[in-house]
Amino acid sequence: MPTRAVVARARKIRLLVMDVDGVLTDGRMILSERGDELKAFDTHDGVAIALAKRAGLRTAMVTGESSPIAKARGGKLGVDSVVLGARRKREAVEALRAEYNVPANAVAFIGDDLLDIPALQIAGLAVAVADAPPPVKAVAHLVTRARGGHGAVRELVELLLRAQRAWRQVVDAYVREHGGR
Repeated sequence: MPTRAVVARARKIRLLVMDVDGVLTDGRMILSERGDELKAFDTHDGVAIALAKRAGLRTAMVTGESSPIAKARGGKLGVDSVVLGARRKREAVEALRAEYNVPANAVAFIGDDLLDIPALQIAGLAVAVADAPPPVKAVAHLVTRARGGHGAVRELVELLLRAQRAWRQVVDAYVREHGGR
């Protein structure tokens, strides 16, 4: 259960920035015998991104890798920005803030490893996945119950939309759009 302070921070969020490896994936990098890289993404996180967008949140993926897989996944999900090769994630988040004209306290960043700490340090809501190492958890306002690649983004989006009192309306609209009542 998130604290009142975390819920208060979540109410202000307008831009959700996500690391890729270890957050949207479980962090494993699988290489085929031909050297092709493979990654597995959690479909629940994909639906969560659709819900966040439906609620009016901007979304971005920021990764230190230059893999076209992240670009393809972001494109499939309709993510607003996918930043590849971001070895200085704080600068990447600041550039996204400027691009979308969003103050620092309206940015949520979810990460899992040391490269994410500078971005977590400037986020209005800093979130670490459950299997992040202690130094990452130490700078987070919230640690998810879910591990990276296993619904951590879904957990965060639900928190954001519930805090903003949009969860039920957004879920109902999503279900209706897909043939439900």
